[in-house]
Amino acid sequence: MSFHLYDSLRREIVAFQPLEPGRVSIYVCGPTVQSAPHLGHMRSRVNFDVLRRWLAHTGHEVTLISNVTDIDDKILAKAEAAGRPWWAHAFIFEAAFDAAYRALGVPAATYEPRATGHIPEMIALIADLIERGHAYAAPDGSGDVYFDVASWPGYGSLTGQKVADMEPADDAEPRGKRDPRDFALWKGYKAGEPETASWQSPWGRGRPGWHIECSAMAGKYLGDSFDIHGGGLDLRFPHHENELAQSQAAGRPFARYWMHHAWVTMAGEKMSKSLGNTADVTAAVTTYGGRAVRLWLAGPHYRSAIELSEAALAEAAAQLARIDSFVDRAASVLGAPTGAADLPDAFVAAMNDDLGTPSALATLFTTVRDGNAALGAGDRAAAEQARASVLAMLHVFGLRADAPEWAGDAGADDLTPVVDGLVGALLEQRAQARARKDWPAADAVRDTLAGLGLKVEDTPNGPRWSLEN
Repeated sequence: MSFHLYDSLRREIVAFQPLEPGRVSIYVCGPTVQSAPHLGHMRSRVNFDVLRRWLAHTGHEVTLISNVTDIDDKILAKAEAAGRPWWAHAFIFEAAFDAAYRALGVPAATYEPRATGHIPEMIALIADLIERGHAYAAPDGSGDVYFDVASWPGYGSLTGQKVADMEPADDAEPRGKRDPRDFALWKGYKAGEPETASWQSPWGRGRPGWHIECSAMAGKYLGDSFDIHGGGLDLRFPHHENELAQSQAAGRPFARYWMHHAWVTMAGEKMSKSLGNTADVTAAVTTYGGRAVRLWLAGPHYRSAIELSEAALAEAAAQLARIDSFVDRAASVLGAPTGAADLPDAFVAAMNDDLGTPSALATLFTTVRDGNAALGAGDRAAAEQARASVLAMLHVFGLRADAPEWAGDAGADDLTPVVDGLVGALLEQRAQARARKDWPAADAVRDTLAGLGLKVEDTPNGPRWSLEN
C-alpha cells in the first residue's frame, strides 16, 4: 500500500499523491515566540519530523517550511512587561525553541521564515484581496484591513461550519468591521505601541494580522499550490480556516492535504518540581533524556491526545533502555553492523496507514524480543537481521543513538558509567566465587542483580549485564 493520510478537509483517509512525483512540499505552522517552549509545542515538530523521515525513506525529496511568528499582540505585551524591545524578546524565545528542537533530535526545517521578513509579500496579498472584492479597509481611518467573510462562499469548508453559526472573530478592537466575523489582515498602528513594530502600507502604518502571515510565506517558498499543510488541532479554526479562505480567494489553490495532530494534555496527578506545571522541555530532557522524550511524543498516533505524566515519560525511558540494551548486546556479540536491512512489512504497512506509529513501534519491540531470543540461542544470522531491522526502524523514528543529532545527549541523568562500575564490582565478586567453586555465593550475586532488573550472561569474553526485557 502506498502512503495514505487522514485529510482534515475531506475528513477521511485518502491516498497521498504529491503534486510532483518524487517531491513533497510541506508547510507546518511554527511557534509564536512569546515565551519558553513546552512539551505541547514540541509534539508538532516531532510528529512532522517523523512524517518527513518516512516520506524521505520512501524515496521522496521533502521540502519542509515552518514559520516563526515574531510579531504579535502577545509578544508586544510580554516584551513590555519584561522591559525589553519586542524584537529582542522574540529572538530570545526563538533561540529557546531552536534549542528545544535540537534537544529532541529535530533537525532544522528546509527554511524557517520569520513573519517580519515578509511584510512586502503580505501587503501584496492583501492588496490582491481588496482588488478582487474579498477584503476592505476600515472606513474609520484606523488603517485596519479585514477579510470579508461573506464574500467567500467556501468559508468554513475546512472545519465543516456554517458562517451563520460562527462566533465573532477574536480581535481585541474590532474597529470598522462590516461583519463581526470578518478577521484582520492588517492592523493599523495604535498610539502607545512601539513604532518599530509597524510598517508602512497603502493603508497607513501598521502590522500584519496573524493569519495572513502563513498564506504569504507558504506561497513564497512552496508556490500557489503545495502538498501538505500541518499543525495542531487547535489551529484548524480560526487560523487554518482563515488561511485557506484568503489564499483561495486570492486565486491560490493552497494546500492539497491538511494534517492536524492532537494535543498534549496534563495528567490529573500533580506534577513534581522536576517537570513543573509548565511541562518544561529542558526539565523533561534533563530528567529522562532527549531520546526518551522524543519516543514519548512520537509513539502515540499523531491524531490521538497524549497525557503528560511522569509515569508516561518514565515508561518511555524504560522502553528505550530495552531497545538500547538489545543493540548494545548485539554489538558485543556480533561486532559492528555489517549493512542495512529492509524494514519489516508490518512496520511499512503501519507507517503507510496514516503514519501508524503505535503499530510500527509494536513491530520494533517484537523485533527486539526476537533478536534477544536469537542471541540467546546463538543464531547469529537471525540476530544480525533483527539488529539491522531495529536500527532501520529507529532511523525512521529519529531515535538511533549513534545518529549525529544525539552526539551530545547523555540521556536522563545518565548513570550508566556509575551503574556499570558497581555491577562490574559485583560481577568480579561472582567471578571470584565461581573460581573457588563457591556456587551459593556466585548465585547470590546473580540473584541480587536479577532483583534489580539486570540480567547476567556469561559470554566467551566474560560476563556482561543488560536490562531484563
